[in-house]
Amino acid sequence: MQIGKPLKVSACCKHFAAYDLDDHDGLDRYRFDAKVAEQDMVETFNRPFEMCVKDGDVSSVMCSYNRVNSIPTCADSYLLKKLVREDWNLHGYVVSDCDSIKEIVERQKWLNDTVEEASAQVLKAGLDLDCGDSYKSLVNAVKQGKVGEADMDKALNYLYVVLMRLGFFDGIPSLASLGKKDICSEENTELAAEAARQGIVLLQNDNETLPLDPAKFKSLALIGPHANATEVMKGNYAGIPCKFISPLEAFSSLGQVTYELGCDVKCSNYTTVQSAVDVAKNADATLLFIGLNLDIEAESRDRDNLLLPGYQTHLVNKVAEASKGPVILVVMSATALDISFAKINPKIKSILWAGYPGEQGGRAIADVVFGNYNPGGRLPLTWYEANYVDKFPMTSMSLRPVGKYPGRTYKFFNGTTIYPFGYGLSYTSFKYEYNSTEMSLDMKLDRLLHCHDLPYNDTNYKQDCPSVSIDDLTCNDEIAFEITVQNVGQRDGSDVVLVYSVPPEEVTGTHIKQLVGFERVYLQANESKNVKFVLNVCQSLNIVDVSGYRLLPSGSHKIIVGDNVISIPVKVTYNL
Repeated sequence: MQIGKPLKVSACCKHFAAYDLDDHDGLDRYRFDAKVAEQDMVETFNRPFEMCVKDGDVSSVMCSYNRVNSIPTCADSYLLKKLVREDWNLHGYVVSDCDSIKEIVERQKWLNDTVEEASAQVLKAGLDLDCGDSYKSLVNAVKQGKVGEADMDKALNYLYVVLMRLGFFDGIPSLASLGKKDICSEENTELAAEAARQGIVLLQNDNETLPLDPAKFKSLALIGPHANATEVMKGNYAGIPCKFISPLEAFSSLGQVTYELGCDVKCSNYTTVQSAVDVAKNADATLLFIGLNLDIEAESRDRDNLLLPGYQTHLVNKVAEASKGPVILVVMSATALDISFAKINPKIKSILWAGYPGEQGGRAIADVVFGNYNPGGRLPLTWYEANYVDKFPMTSMSLRPVGKYPGRTYKFFNGTTIYPFGYGLSYTSFKYEYNSTEMSLDMKLDRLLHCHDLPYNDTNYKQDCPSVSIDDLTCNDEIAFEITVQNVGQRDGSDVVLVYSVPPEEVTGTHIKQLVGFERVYLQANESKNVKFVLNVCQSLNIVDVSGYRLLPSGSHKIIVGDNVISIPVKVTYNL
């Protein structure tokens, strides 16, 4: 942002906090009480919002419908006032999810509040703006002595500061003239296509089937519920699209295409599959577009399983069995699916995950399939096996393995997966090199600082000072290193270098690893580049104990690059 030219944009991070259930088995988000351990709250559920406020300087945070440990988030002064406003130093306002105050009164019946009492309580708890009409009751609340005008003035100050920064009261003629032609410019259209390309993840590519050679694959069969996708590619909460490019339109512009739906997303009837089978029999290659849509995964709608809906699996197997040429599976979804059946099907050579790729999604997929773009995306979530959902209740908020519960996310789950977090292939290959030795951090402690104990799997490894709270450290120390990335294949492409930290292995009850940095690097064939990482020690090597303290353990940490391709030892020592 240039000095004197304030950014005329206000961003909101939502929904705060521990908002992890929408509607499952008769329990909805309005009535859900998330029981969260302080360790998980600090380490996982609060952390993205802390980064939003402290690192991103976001101007708004939205509190969620649910309760956390029995208190509605929009009425929790610790969350809104202590954390967001004071500790994280929000430069902006806190807003409710729409009608949250009404839900507190009518559905949650929290403290048997009247609307005046609830409005007064949430305002004093740090809720500056109500998305709804409940704050109209503040007039009566003031008259009844439940809240003071000074509380209202404070909230108004936070709101008006943001409005003034945005130029709301200035009048900006240059912005008033903006219209569709500006939004739907060639530059913005290309940006939408590039975003879709970068987000595509190549999950499988047996025998280097992709990219397809147009000279060899002259006829294509496009089959499946998303083969002619348009609206579904927007995902949830999208603006008005400029122009959709469906997969069917994109591929049809490049060659001979025969299209057959096969079945819709819910695929409740398998009688229409045969027509798709007949089309696949004659094509040089078959592209199967499958997945989910907002009828299955969306706000207020939780999934019950990790399987494809209805007879989609039947459609895939039947079409693959009949296909004359190789089958490329293209999955559209926001979340994970157990497609293990497709991984082991010898006719299915390649698998792409496109997410919901936006209005230029069809064009982006075609670019990847025909090699105009080399995919380099990585999975942003773990794809679990279907039986994973049977191992714990949806209401469980625990991240770590507890009893028979296996743990959640790449940080705590160590079982088998369909695809792990961070997975993604390319049409080329990359090699990493690192030549330096072990790094050491020798930290002198002030005599007033006290050490925190840690649980060890073997007390012989216990350090004299096991750990120190990062709140007691200056946290200016950094780890700097360079990774040489070489494209050793025959195609230009990009690689996303993932960097994780691993805590000392003798410390128990902590994460397996955590992502602390990533960088996308573009390389021509046979080209090498040095990629530099500078990591803050406190932020990258900390762990969270059972009491919710963020600690920097002493001992032997590791920085690993990629799938443990490179391991860099980092020794932390405290001198008392």
